[in-house]
Amino acid sequence: MNAYGSVALVHDWCPSFRGGERVLAELRRVFEADHIFTLFQFLERDVLDAHFPETEFHTSAANNWPGVRKFYRHLFPLCPFLMEQFDVTGFDAVVSSSAAFARGIITRPDQPHLCYVHSPMRYAWDEQFSYIDQMRMGKAGGLLFRILMHHMRTWDTRTAHAPDVMVANSNFVRARIRRIYGRDAEVVFPPVDVAQEAFSRDKDDYYVTASFLAPYKRTDLVIRAFNAMPNRRLLVVGEGQQSRALRSMAGPNVEFTGYLSRAAYLRTVARARALVFAGCEDFGIALAEAQALGTPLVAFGRGGARDIVVPFGGGHEPTGILFDRQDEATLIDAVAAFETCRANFSPDACRQRASRFSTERFHQGITRAFDMTMEVHRASFR
Repeated sequence: MNAYGSVALVHDWCPSFRGGERVLAELRRVFEADHIFTLFQFLERDVLDAHFPETEFHTSAANNWPGVRKFYRHLFPLCPFLMEQFDVTGFDAVVSSSAAFARGIITRPDQPHLCYVHSPMRYAWDEQFSYIDQMRMGKAGGLLFRILMHHMRTWDTRTAHAPDVMVANSNFVRARIRRIYGRDAEVVFPPVDVAQEAFSRDKDDYYVTASFLAPYKRTDLVIRAFNAMPNRRLLVVGEGQQSRALRSMAGPNVEFTGYLSRAAYLRTVARARALVFAGCEDFGIALAEAQALGTPLVAFGRGGARDIVVPFGGGHEPTGILFDRQDEATLIDAVAAFETCRANFSPDACRQRASRFSTERFHQGITRAFDMTMEVHRASFR
């Protein structure tokens, strides 16, 4: 048994290997945990072998429903109930990785619980209205969604004080935790592990935007802005629920690559003139990875981007442009500003900036947070 005893890892769901799952993989390494509890698990075999060897995944009953891979996101009203059915009471401690439901796992009163918060539940809180607008639900659908989110907020608030300690993945999420739950949280940035050999000082003539194509990522705004800049190339990397709609609105200077292999993804971002992102990310591992690859950012200046980017005019060695409004004209102006001062952005400065998000720093931060969890838990029984 390792120094932490037996630790149960709890994660919302694992549909693919993205930012949250990369954090989960590092948590598994830190705690040498071989049991992960998650609502849905659809990871490919090569991902499991590489990042979760000898790990047993415990999934919800809904994981085996016919066709669930296509509609699992629509099951969110059931997810709190499904999460509460996992039995982790036989473990010495619990570590949850939560952007929605994992924090609500039921634990024993004498069982330490550390929660790594990727975000409070976005669509239940401040982004509820954005989701309704982006998904075009109509009046009846919008009303039903609002009612469901009212009940979801009740559950979310009720479970907010279940963990002994909360850790936030950015200063933006720390502020949201304080505002929504009335709790403080330490900040431990997610791990960004990009090998030095992927770094590139040589840039091509294209811009890139890379994400899961969901409404809150605002890839639609990036595409509309580049439609108005026909002389500038844009590569859109990724797939998602908006893939078809986004492809239909794109101009001839916008190219979709779909999902890329890890090597092809790193090569594409490393050679880009800049990575453009118009959403409000809680942290934004893709943004930090771009910096590690030596690529500047043109990003919306709210959320985790403020932890990642040294904005032009705000530091000795800038690593990107931050814009303050999510509209086409502002983004077009930001790209134009980037072009004007492009010589000021050094790939080496970008790489150096990303070093603060190293895997080693993540391990150290999580270890300190777990030690704090044990102290807080022991104090509660004195």
